[in-house]
Amino acid sequence: MEVQVFGIQNHAEVRKALRYFAERRIKVHFVDFKIRGPALGELKRFADKFGVEALVDRQSKRFSALGLGPARYGDAKWLDILLDEPLILNLPLVRAGTKLSIGPNEPAWADWIAAAK
Repeated sequence: MEVQVFGIQNHAEVRKALRYFAERRIKVHFVDFKIRGPALGELKRFADKFGVEALVDRQSKRFSALGLGPARYGDAKWLDILLDEPLILNLPLVRAGTKLSIGPNEPAWADWIAAAK
């Protein structure tokens, strides 16, 4: 089994996800959004399953700094904003094949690992 973790290296929840998989000796491919921004196709994959609203972290400091609180955009506009501002993504984004999760979701990750055995 191999998982992809998308996020930012210094984000606490991303570090927890990386540690979770490392402790279970699961091979991890980490994509740091500070080095290489998110791809539109990858964001759409998560948005198709969970909805664009689930991708937006309305509690993040960057979200507040950008003044997006009262914003009511459509899905396409939010995806454009998320491509430019990955710091307002709800992190980590985790993918194992066709299985996806947004944010810290250890029960789902445990199910993925159990199913792979």
